[in-house]
Amino acid sequence: MFIGRYYHSLETKGRLAIPKDYRPQLKSGGVITKGLDGCLFLFPNLSWNKLVAKLVSLPLTSTAARNFQRLLVQSSTKLVLDGQGRTLIPEYLRQEANLKRHVVVAGALQRVEIWDRDSYHKYLDQLNKQQEQMLTELSALGI
Repeated sequence: MFIGRYYHSLETKGRLAIPKDYRPQLKSGGVITKGLDGCLFLFPNLSWNKLVAKLVSLPLTSTAARNFQRLLVQSSTKLVLDGQGRTLIPEYLRQEANLKRHVVVAGALQRVEIWDRDSYHKYLDQLNKQQEQMLTELSALGI
């Protein structure tokens, strides 16, 4: 499980240090891809494989399923950690999430989110304003 948030700097070559607390769960590898809400998603292989199995089971005749598969899979790259726990974020993914020098690496249970720091804090400010509404909607789902 990935929890917490960490502040890191993106190196000029596009390398990002993955927090030490997250590395044990990523020993077997992972996938970085376009996320939702303006961030990148980093899935450990186990979570990625579960997601792929669900995507593959969707009907090929569903336009939404095909399009979501394209967005997620064609924007993906394999996670490769160097000896210092860094990984290269390809240019196209850095542009996708508008990553600049300062980033936030945040746990989201079965995945990690990688955000531009300013974008992350703006997004959190919006969420904080909607907290009561979210809880009401979630309670209707039984949470």
